[in-house]
Amino acid sequence: MAENMRETTASMRADSFKMAALTNEERNRILKGIKEALISNKENIFRANELDMKNALEQNIPDSVLKRLKFDEHKLSDVTEGIEQLMGLPDPLNKTLLKRELDKDFILQQITCPIGVIGIIFEARPDALVQISSLCIKSGNCAVLKGGKETVNTNRSLFDVIYKAAVENGAPENSLFLAEGHSEIDELLKCQGSVDLIIPRGSNKFVQYIMENTKIPVMGHADGVCHTYIDVESDIDLACKVAVDAKTQYTAACNATETLLVDRKLSTADLKKIAEALMNAGVKLRGNKEIADLLTRNIEIMSDDEYNTEYLDMIISIKLVDGLDEAIVHINRFGSHHTDCIITNNKEKAEKFMQLVDSAGVYVNCSTRFADGFRYGFGAEVGISTGKIHARGPVGLDGLTTYKYKLYGAGQIVGDYAEGKSQFRFKDL
Repeated sequence: MAENMRETTASMRADSFKMAALTNEERNRILKGIKEALISNKENIFRANELDMKNALEQNIPDSVLKRLKFDEHKLSDVTEGIEQLMGLPDPLNKTLLKRELDKDFILQQITCPIGVIGIIFEARPDALVQISSLCIKSGNCAVLKGGKETVNTNRSLFDVIYKAAVENGAPENSLFLAEGHSEIDELLKCQGSVDLIIPRGSNKFVQYIMENTKIPVMGHADGVCHTYIDVESDIDLACKVAVDAKTQYTAACNATETLLVDRKLSTADLKKIAEALMNAGVKLRGNKEIADLLTRNIEIMSDDEYNTEYLDMIISIKLVDGLDEAIVHINRFGSHHTDCIITNNKEKAEKFMQLVDSAGVYVNCSTRFADGFRYGFGAEVGISTGKIHARGPVGLDGLTTYKYKLYGAGQIVGDYAEGKSQFRFKDL
């Protein structure tokens, strides 16, 4: 099996150059064919998903995970809209990032190009398979896809439709591959030389495992410990609305707020109003003894070293802080550098928060749930990156490209410049 994976990725590597050579019009034609095929084959896909949902219920899968597993008309509408949006986006390839004259008849260009072969290991969300494969096609990359075992039937049904439509509309035969066995993850991690990048989406433990067991570059995020900080100079009604949405709109997402920080100068009445808004929405509150004493009820006491908890559920941690500076220190210490928000009417505080919080997304007066490639207009995303190299935040088309340098000469040699016979005359064009 390991040998088969190496052979598969080697074939994909060979076809990656054909994929990179497709024009934007050709890649859009492939996407259009995929969109139409998904719609025309939706009943088969829904039946496969019903089987996965049935199996998940029998295995007592948590409700937070069940929401991710579902693939219905609503999810189909979302992914097909995402494909349509992708088709309308500018070509991410062959863009000139730099054009410089080094000397007469000596021109240097920096041009965007695909990464090549990307292995994406993602959680039990069948819509992610559609988004990821579409983004890879638009950006001219070949993709090895490995989804969660909980949606094996849906993933297979979706992939069969996508792969057939892609090849029929001009994609190379080895542009896409669906890995289904758990052992294939370890096999994929050994394919350095034929796989250029691994993007894992999952738990902290899983992402750390990937990073420690491959020589292939890894891009991704391990946790989603997001914060909303409510400043003393804030509109409490707005704060309640944003905090409830950030926690409850989709609790299983990595951009849901997990910790609510509140300025200690805020009145007890306002603090109780925020707590009531969350509890009325069905959220369980956790906090240290100070919070418990103020709210007097419905608080599960937690220790200060638990504020790095990612719940992915209707639970939130609350803590009082001595203003903006302590909030920033807390977020940078306990957060996952994903997405963090400040609720305030003070523009100076807002700018200081956005400058000093070391996260991929820093927001003012809006829900952390907006951290999403589709909502940024990227045409969905292949994942969220909390690293600082190459791509950060929602990884859309630009995050799936790199660049190459093209140098156009007329017989120039280094010896002439080293000996002073010729001189560089740098000029940006």
